[in-house]
Amino acid sequence: MRRVVVTGLGLITALGTGLEKSWTAIKEGKTGVKKIESFDTSDSSVKCAAEIRDFSPLEFGIEKKELKKVARNTQFAIAAAKMAIEDSGLIIDEKNAEKVGVIVSSGIGGIEVFEKQYESMLNKGVRRISPFTIPAMIANMAAGNVAIYTGAKGPNKSVVTACAAGTHSIGDAFEIIKLGKADSMIAGGAEGCITKFALNSFANMKALSTNPDPEKASRPFTIDRDGFVMGEGSGILILEELESAKKRGAKIYAEVVGYGETCDAHHITAPVVEGAARAFRMALNEANIKLEEVDYINAHGTSTGLNDKNESAAIKEVFGQHAYELNVSSTKGATGHVLGGAGGIEGVILAKSIEEGIIPPTANYENSDPECDLNYTPNKAEEKEINVGMSSSLGFGGHNAVIVMRKYKD
Repeated sequence: MRRVVVTGLGLITALGTGLEKSWTAIKEGKTGVKKIESFDTSDSSVKCAAEIRDFSPLEFGIEKKELKKVARNTQFAIAAAKMAIEDSGLIIDEKNAEKVGVIVSSGIGGIEVFEKQYESMLNKGVRRISPFTIPAMIANMAAGNVAIYTGAKGPNKSVVTACAAGTHSIGDAFEIIKLGKADSMIAGGAEGCITKFALNSFANMKALSTNPDPEKASRPFTIDRDGFVMGEGSGILILEELESAKKRGAKIYAEVVGYGETCDAHHITAPVVEGAARAFRMALNEANIKLEEVDYINAHGTSTGLNDKNESAAIKEVFGQHAYELNVSSTKGATGHVLGGAGGIEGVILAKSIEEGIIPPTANYENSDPECDLNYTPNKAEEKEINVGMSSSLGFGGHNAVIVMRKYKD
């Protein structure tokens, strides 16, 4: 059986562009949520989001003349992929290019491109629609452009399963390497979704927090949570077949050992316990991990009433008494909810947590909810050896994805 390890990480969040900048802030319990600056929110009930403010695509080799062809989520994906490849030391050349693949997800793709071009059509007529509109906005272009910018010629696709997509990408990449279709995979998610149209579409569903204090707006698992906070960014991992990684002396953050994927088959936006619970069990079974071996779960934890209660119940159903002994946290209090990019970001965070033995906190955890009664690692990071960790993502449509990583042992 081919084993799969994590050898490189790239991270862009509202807490900073770059792995260490974001990871350090997450460990310190800081939040990247602030008042929205990229457009006027005077007519909206929602005033805050986790926007990225220090990102320059030019610093990652995307030429100025290309920007009109490359949506913001794709720019994040290209940049985070380059960071992860550099971190891994992986060289992609004619000898191995066909054995290096890409799976990079997005929930809503180049939504800002769609908005701008649709407005142009309404105001100036159909002849003013840019011919680059479709290739810039479609969701698969993040994966396609990562390959173009890195030379990876192996399996390539984009998973579109709403907020579960980033975790599905990592899980599918894990399976591709196990099957021998590739030796290395560039995997994760990216989203550039902080636009007037996207934000207010979620706001009109009553899915977003209207808390007037941005830094307190995302409060996963608390009794007074009032919705999620949209974020943007990208998390990319380099997954590699173990012997290939060892041969080139690569640094190994963690080993990917399990993947579960299920569907609720119930409702487009309301989750059920059973679907998430089956995903946890499927991932644990593939990993051949006993319940009591799990030390930490990086939960989906969106700060919505439905998700946090449902996810907590699923963890309790699967783990029984051990649910109260392991650590759970949601890092969305720090990063916001990055939709199809969230699972990629949280996969990076899980790998770093295992490497450093640090459980990142759930930010803004103040008032507990009796129905969410697990150890959510409130407000302060905890030092703890993590032998086995999990990351879960639950998306609109009833999509559930869970991955398992463990500390690497030869």
